[in-house]
Amino acid sequence: KVVNAARRAGAEIETVRKAAAGSNKAASSSTSLNTRKLDEETENLHHDRVPTELKKAIMQARMDKKFTQAQLAQLINEKPQIIQEYESGKAIPNQQIIGKLERALGVKLRGKK
Repeated sequence: KVVNAARRAGAEIETVRKAAAGSNKAASSSTSLNTRKLDEETENLHHDRVPTELKKAIMQARMDKKFTQAQLAQLINEKPQIIQEYESGKAIPNQQIIGKLERALGVKLRGKK
């Protein structure tokens, strides 16, 4: 209000910009630090996949029960694609799904046999 009143009166107004106003300097400096840490990171990060023994055990148990992949998926309330991924070894193992498969197929898939 004071600035507008001074403008109307024709007074000279000096504007000074703050040093880092509107430039988000703090956020960008921490980003470059994180980027540098990521660049220096040498650890090979990857998800574990379904082991060969598990995928063969699932496939064998399903065939012994004479289920199709779609029937087994419906039985455990999952998508048929989930069963395909487990049997092809592309899935990331999920203990809940493995537990459902154990109950539906009547076999033990985890731990010692």
